Amino acid sequence: MDQISDSAVHAARDLRVVFSRLRRRIREVAQDADLTPSQESALSLAGKHGAATASALAAAEGVRPQSMATTLAALEQHGLIRRAPDPDDGRRQLVTLTDTGRARIAGNRQLREEWLARAFQDRFADEERQTILTALELLERLSQP
Repeated sequence: MDQISDSAVHAARDLRVVFSRLRRRIREVAQDADLTPSQESALSLAGKHGAATASALAAAEGVRPQSMATTLAALEQHGLIRRAPDPDDGRRQLVTLTDTGRARIAGNRQLREEWLARAFQDRFADEERQTILTALELLERLSQP
């Protein structure tokens, strides 16, 4: 196995730390006081998956089905999701977002994007933003298979 350079190890560690902090900060921007982080995460997951069973959402989130059931019950009380019988298997229920749930996700996404754009505008000069864009082009390679 080839030796990994010190600069590669340093870049990997620093990138992971910065991304973790940035992800946490972005989540805080649109954090709803009336939802827990697990409820926020499940709501977002339901939005990504479309109609899905509670067990499929639990598996995707890496939690026990009982935990997901509790989370979904809270989201249903807030009017953010609905459950309906699965047309292919009446014993199961499919979870979908309500209009209110979709609007909440869209609003949160917009708040996060606006916060990030404003942070770039306020904290970096144009030349620095260009450097960040160049770095992002390079980092895109990490997301490729």
